[in-house]
Amino acid sequence: MRFETTIFDEPHLEFGDKHHHPDPRLGLYEAGPLQTPVGDAIRIAVVGSSKTIEDTRRYLDDATAGFPGKTDKHPNMHPDFPGLGNQNPFRCKFELIDSSALPIPQARLEAILKEPRHDRAVEMAVDEVMLLLRAIDEGTDRPNVAIVALPVALIERVVNAKYSEEGTTEHEDSGGTDAPNFRGMLKARAMDLRFPIQIAWEDVLDDAVTIPQKVKEATGRQIQDEADRTWNLMTTLYYKGSGRIPWRRMPKEGEYTACYIGISFYREVGGQQLFTSAAQMFDERGRGFILKGKRARTETRGRHPYMAEEDARDLIREVLAAYRAHHMNYPARVIVLKTSRFRDEEADGILEALGEVGTTLRDLVWVQESTHIKVLRDGNYPVMRGTFVEMGGKGLLYTTGSIPYYGTYPGVYDPKPLLICPHSRSDSTVRSLAEEVFSLTKVNWNSTQMNQKLPIPIRAARSVGEVLKYISDERVNSDYGRYI
Repeated sequence: MRFETTIFDEPHLEFGDKHHHPDPRLGLYEAGPLQTPVGDAIRIAVVGSSKTIEDTRRYLDDATAGFPGKTDKHPNMHPDFPGLGNQNPFRCKFELIDSSALPIPQARLEAILKEPRHDRAVEMAVDEVMLLLRAIDEGTDRPNVAIVALPVALIERVVNAKYSEEGTTEHEDSGGTDAPNFRGMLKARAMDLRFPIQIAWEDVLDDAVTIPQKVKEATGRQIQDEADRTWNLMTTLYYKGSGRIPWRRMPKEGEYTACYIGISFYREVGGQQLFTSAAQMFDERGRGFILKGKRARTETRGRHPYMAEEDARDLIREVLAAYRAHHMNYPARVIVLKTSRFRDEEADGILEALGEVGTTLRDLVWVQESTHIKVLRDGNYPVMRGTFVEMGGKGLLYTTGSIPYYGTYPGVYDPKPLLICPHSRSDSTVRSLAEEVFSLTKVNWNSTQMNQKLPIPIRAARSVGEVLKYISDERVNSDYGRYI
């Protein structure tokens, strides 16, 4: 078997005025967001403790002036945040609404901290936050987005140290943990609000604050400098508060209209039943649309969840109906990405639904996260991000690794590759699919770093599943921004 190796160029992103750049931050700085709200203001509410509300106010004031980046060794990896004045990266203002800055009473916080049961403490914390968010929603000075500024003591009490956002993956049968997830529960309860929310930990807002190590390790949290944190947070606030996307993947010349579908699986709260979540990125502007699928099944041997043929067909039909309602036509190409293998009956259902509407080009891709195959680079340097090795119809793809633009490897541990496994009935080559998956890792409006591992359809479907487990069928919101 021949092993052909390629290193893909860092994908470019498109910003305002058709400007393109590989770095989200430099692209925003030079040209502004893809959809520019010139003269608009994003109005922000905040809920938290008295201290975190003051921290938020101070932080936004400081962000207006800007923050220097860590430019000593790798300036491209840690650029300055230029501030929020005229011609700022987002081309709009950010305003904190004083009348919508509401603290949780200290006595209520103390009651949560003293509650011995974890599940009860999480529910109490969600109740208190929602009480204030609903008061803001019912008020006359409604925001575009609300920050939920969590103090350290509350984080310690309601963020389960055993919980990991990376733990609810298919190779673990999407079981995750039975412990209530504060983030997922709060996002679910907040779906009915007329504005999205953004959860911010106290260490984002106050540089002097330290998060307990056990919590940081459990959530994969890394310390960033003020400039990096601000790039990430303000980008998210822009996306959620404006309803516009900051950038999109750079389309290729002659590219067909495509619908990207990510499929993931999650367990219902308090039970063993597995469900399907799907996030489709169907819009040429990159907007997402969320669907909740039916009950899923699990292989007797192994732990790979899958959909029955009928359920797979119905899910894709819903996706296509949503696409057509938005675009008045069906896509020429559909790409379905999943982190568990496609069973024949599952593929049959998907392809049948696509055939019904005449979709010509179909790609079903298993993106496998764990593989024992590795690539080594000469010397002690980690392998280059974008390295691709074709292996008999499959492909090894490094979406993390050394980045020449940064001049270093931005990770902590050795990079791990994805194994790209196209279904036998796919139309595209594994090389072209791998390059496409690579470009889709750059579409993450929660982060401006270039070392994202998973493509957006899968990442979105996963984030959605962690919230959908707390939502009944009739309350599913289709807006992706409500889930991240």
